Amino acid sequence: MSPLPLPDIASGDTQASPKAARARRIAVVLFNLGGPDRLEAVRPFLYNLFRDPAIIRLPAPLRQLVAHLISSRRDKVAQGIYQTLGGGSPLLPNTQAQARALEQQLWDAGAVRAFVAMRYWHPFSDAVAHDVKDWEPDEVVLLPLYPQFSTTTTASSLKDWHRAAKAVGLTAPSRAICCYPDEPGFISATAKLVRAGVEEAAPHGKPRVLFSAHGLPEKVVKDGDPYQIQCERTAQAVVKALRIDGLDWVSCYQSRVGPMKWIGPSTDEEIRRAGRDKVPVVVAPIAFVSEHSETLVEIEHEYRHLAKELGVPHFVRVPTVGVEPPFIQGLAGLVRQALTRASGGPVLCGTGLRICPSGKAGCPQPG
Repeated sequence: MSPLPLPDIASGDTQASPKAARARRIAVVLFNLGGPDRLEAVRPFLYNLFRDPAIIRLPAPLRQLVAHLISSRRDKVAQGIYQTLGGGSPLLPNTQAQARALEQQLWDAGAVRAFVAMRYWHPFSDAVAHDVKDWEPDEVVLLPLYPQFSTTTTASSLKDWHRAAKAVGLTAPSRAICCYPDEPGFISATAKLVRAGVEEAAPHGKPRVLFSAHGLPEKVVKDGDPYQIQCERTAQAVVKALRIDGLDWVSCYQSRVGPMKWIGPSTDEEIRRAGRDKVPVVVAPIAFVSEHSETLVEIEHEYRHLAKELGVPHFVRVPTVGVEPPFIQGLAGLVRQALTRASGGPVLCGTGLRICPSGKAGCPQPG
């Protein structure tokens, strides 16, 4: 941090201005999808989700109609899911805990405050942008909690943030991080948790590790979205970090919705294969960094039940990285790296260089 300015004795200025004397203020905005905080919020949350043009790629009037139909039809089923979670999603409190842990990790970077902005439920970017502006930061770092970039998650969240920031007149210089699929702290934290899962399953046979990520329609990936490549990059990095000879593993995808063809293999297909092979499974979420319905219900309840039905010898759900120290340290490193770069221009990859193949038009990096 730069030394504080000295008073100009010659001019008679014997007191620095309050803004000049204060520590550099850095606002870090953490982005996630959000989740309903009560059962009455489930339907509007779903409507917001499927109304997003990054999710349903149709003209606005038709997209809103589809969003209305899907949210109406899925409301009761989704309410049952959140009822299992106590009536609401734990995603916001989990993300807030990550924000506080990140602030502590960045104690020496200046006056750092981490804000949480959700895409489809409160706190929305509009309200958070107001809060950030009122705090009067000197710099803003935009840090999506999606390790792998997708036009449906990171790009959508950043676009919505820039709209909201402009609307409230937030003019502080900002830098955005687009992805960090193999950031060492993230990989280290994930490998630690996966190793514990493998050790738990090992007495029941040679485990098969399913690195599970939220799926995408195949068309989105064919149109240039780099998400699948980055998920596979994460899985490969974790396998390398585990250093388990002959590890049986596969990348797979969960949470399929609608009639379109999705990228695969699907996680439930892999559980069925494990049942046929009579091997224990360890399901490790690699695209989620906080617990929510996809981990605590879809994996923990639905996939566990499916595995039992199919005769899988043992089933282990690996926790998300949450506030694991290596992960938080890795996020802090990304923030520090962003602060050394010039503001403006393209968003920053966690590695500092473009990692997507040139054919991936959805990548925000030049090249």
